[in-house]
Amino acid sequence: MNEVIRTIKNRRSVRSYQTTQIKPEELHQIIEAGIYAPTAHNDQPWHFTVIQNNDLLSHINEKTKDLMVKTDDEFMKSLGSNPNINVIYNAPTLIIVSGRKDALDPKTDCSAAIQNMLITAESLNIGSVWLSFLTLIFTLPDEVKRIEIPEGYEPYYGVAFGYKNIEKELTAPTRNVDVINFIS
Repeated sequence: MNEVIRTIKNRRSVRSYQTTQIKPEELHQIIEAGIYAPTAHNDQPWHFTVIQNNDLLSHINEKTKDLMVKTDDEFMKSLGSNPNINVIYNAPTLIIVSGRKDALDPKTDCSAAIQNMLITAESLNIGSVWLSFLTLIFTLPDEVKRIEIPEGYEPYYGVAFGYKNIEKELTAPTRNVDVINFIS
């Protein structure tokens, strides 16, 4: 099987990480893969904020959990109130992906960049998970300023990265393959 296809099929959302920080050259490869994502009109509207500061990572976790508790969603409330939950999964590296507000389709472009980064991380045997709960903290202007999002950009997503702390390989759930129709 082609190595790229194998990597895509093997990639899983990893939620347990070693405390060792990923190597700078590996981090650079992951970000570079994001930069090479397809983009509408070649806007390249992304910005990557790399956070490896433990105090800031802890703050982001706690603030996000506080916001989760205040939502109307019972699942989010229960996770946010659980003292054993870390919304970043204790990953040593968090990358916030922001899009330039005046771009044609920045959210789609940033999503493509994230997918490239996730696949590249897997190819380097680095775990990753795309984080949806962090969108709550991005609604607070003071928090956006605290994580140093550049003027004219909007943070969309967070992605956690780190060396996997798993004993066995994760297997893919069964995929629904009945999602195709051909028109000739």
